[in-house]
Amino acid sequence: ALRSLPPHERILREIESTDTACIGPTLRSVYDGEEHGRFMEKLEARIRNHDREIEKMCNFHYQGFVDSITELLKVRGEAQKLKNQVTDTNRKLQNEGKEVTMEELKQCRLQQRNISATVDKLTLCLPVLEMYSKLREQMKSKRHYPALKTLEHLEHTYLPQVSHYRFCKIMVDNIPKLREEIKESIRKHSDKIGETAMKQVRTCSVWRRGSCSGRSFTVTLSLFNAKAVPGAQDLVDFSPVYRCLHIYSVLGAQETFENYYRKQRRKQARLVLQPPSNMHETLDGYRKYFNQIVGFFVVEDHILHTTQGLVNRAYIDELWEMALSKTIAALRTHSSYCSDPSLVLDLKNLIVLFADTLQGYGFPVNQLFDMLLEIQDQYSETLLKKWTGVFRNILDSDNYSPIPVTNEEMYKKIVGQFPFQDAELEKQPFPKKFPFSEFVPKVYNQIKEFIYACLKFSEDLHLSSTEVDDMIRKSTNLLLTRTLSNCLQNVIKRKNVGLTELVQIIINTTHLEKSCKFLEEFITNITNVLPETVHTTKLYGTTTFKDARHAAEEEIYTNLNQKIDQFLQLADYDWMAMEPGSKASDYLVDLIGFLRSTFAVFTHLPGKVAQTACMSACKHLSTSLMQLLLEAEVRQLTLGALQQFNLDVEECEQFARSGPVPGFQGDTLQLAFIDLRQLLDLFIQWDWSTYLADYGQPTLWARAPRDVSNTSRKNNVFAQFRKNERDKQKLIDTVAKQLRSLINSHHS
Repeated sequence: ALRSLPPHERILREIESTDTACIGPTLRSVYDGEEHGRFMEKLEARIRNHDREIEKMCNFHYQGFVDSITELLKVRGEAQKLKNQVTDTNRKLQNEGKEVTMEELKQCRLQQRNISATVDKLTLCLPVLEMYSKLREQMKSKRHYPALKTLEHLEHTYLPQVSHYRFCKIMVDNIPKLREEIKESIRKHSDKIGETAMKQVRTCSVWRRGSCSGRSFTVTLSLFNAKAVPGAQDLVDFSPVYRCLHIYSVLGAQETFENYYRKQRRKQARLVLQPPSNMHETLDGYRKYFNQIVGFFVVEDHILHTTQGLVNRAYIDELWEMALSKTIAALRTHSSYCSDPSLVLDLKNLIVLFADTLQGYGFPVNQLFDMLLEIQDQYSETLLKKWTGVFRNILDSDNYSPIPVTNEEMYKKIVGQFPFQDAELEKQPFPKKFPFSEFVPKVYNQIKEFIYACLKFSEDLHLSSTEVDDMIRKSTNLLLTRTLSNCLQNVIKRKNVGLTELVQIIINTTHLEKSCKFLEEFITNITNVLPETVHTTKLYGTTTFKDARHAAEEEIYTNLNQKIDQFLQLADYDWMAMEPGSKASDYLVDLIGFLRSTFAVFTHLPGKVAQTACMSACKHLSTSLMQLLLEAEVRQLTLGALQQFNLDVEECEQFARSGPVPGFQGDTLQLAFIDLRQLLDLFIQWDWSTYLADYGQPTLWARAPRDVSNTSRKNNVFAQFRKNERDKQKLIDTVAKQLRSLINSHHS
């Protein structure tokens, strides 16, 4: 384009566009050229043109230039002020700096270095703290597998880098605790899973009793799992297990992960199977223990059905065998501490639910039901202890008086409580009395309550009716023969028990004995097992009440004899009295009055008991009077004293003839005093010739004592007469010699 221009134009363009250092050749071409003048004209025109452009530009920018100059002048004034301020500040700083020592400066520099070092160390520690915080967050959110991995990284990667710090040592010491917390959290989740599973089974059990058969249990359980009830997969995140299994499978090391998983789960199983030391104190302790075990095996069952090869049925069966043996051992130990039958019953129901739950997942639980039969024996023992207190309270609070009724309503109430029928009593007008006291219907009803309590334990144990019937009958027999029998014996043997109470006990036990057949019917109606069935256990209530009645009878005989002895202690005979009194001794009159009133109470007793008691009392009285007459302290007595003693014996004979107890034939009761009568008559009538002639024969004096003149005793009967009354001394000596001869010949 430059070549097409005229030469002078081209040169001008080159001058305008060429650098100043290179303009020499261009100017030389101007001077060497032919159009020098033309060039100069063009140059002048070009200069004028540029001047005009410059002038225009200056005119355009003049006002701005003026403004800039004005601003610059102002800035110069401000700059001067700033300079003055800087100078002033520098002066002040120099003045202040004079007070700062080198030590302080060194200290500041040391602090600066420390701060820098601290920042570096904190930078090193922050990852450890962040990892620890992450671990806590994972534990809080129940992400157990990531928490264990984080704990492992923290322990082996991060903590060794800062192991010399004190907080690091604290973390290291806390690692076992954190690991235990994670295990405990896993255990609690197993508890939650087990609780959920057992709730499902409990609900299903209610449904099963109403409309399901036993075979449909598994189907029913699956139906509940299909509903909105959370399962194992809802409560535990299984994804880490699945991821690890997948990774190890891809790497060809699935067996390594399987062994690791099973080893860890065995450790967790031992942790789960370890019961708390106070588990036996409350039902919640047992419930948590069972929930943990159920939760553990529900998880294993879930893993079994959602993975291939990680666990197998043989491995789970092995774990279950170990768990079953440890669970049964723990239950045997802790249940032995239970003394409350309600707690034992609740424990039984919990064990049944535990067994049913695991059975629904395919685990064998027969050993658990076998162990429940052992617990049944313990339950029976706790019931017996409880009913010991019940019977004791009933017997202690009873008034031992026939139950009075004043209207038909009260009468029907008693008859409704105790099976009693008496046509004669029904015909009697109100008010009237039942022959037994209140403890009869109370004891009868408590026996029925005991049977109900035994029946509760047999529920859901998969026992046959015959087995339930046998269990109830055996437990009831223990209640009758041991518990109730001991309570009755204790009442009978009490020191302060009176004859009236003993009589009422005999009447009460007689009616309770008659009610045993109704208890048999009661059990039959409950179990639907007829008593005629082979191997059916019979109730031993009849024996129990007979033994108690016999003990009460013996106690009556003993009590009567003790009362007689107490009256005889009041006897105060004057063996030297010259004349007898006009009537029997006061103590004996009181004694006979007591016996009459006592035997009047015996009207409701069986005839044989009343007759035996009366005969026993009369014989004891006769023997005691004989001992009183022949006791060693009586060395002499007068005929008057003997006649007074004879009046007392006649009072006894009159009592025997009056028939204090019906049923004696003829003079049977009087024979109790025959020995005493013949001895007194022998001395009062002085018929020694007949006595000696008929000695040893069943004649008039056959019942007279044979040792009335025993030479070994200083107080033979003959020596007891005063010398001034022996007007036939020779005859007495002769009789004494013959008696001694008869006695010696009898002994030889």
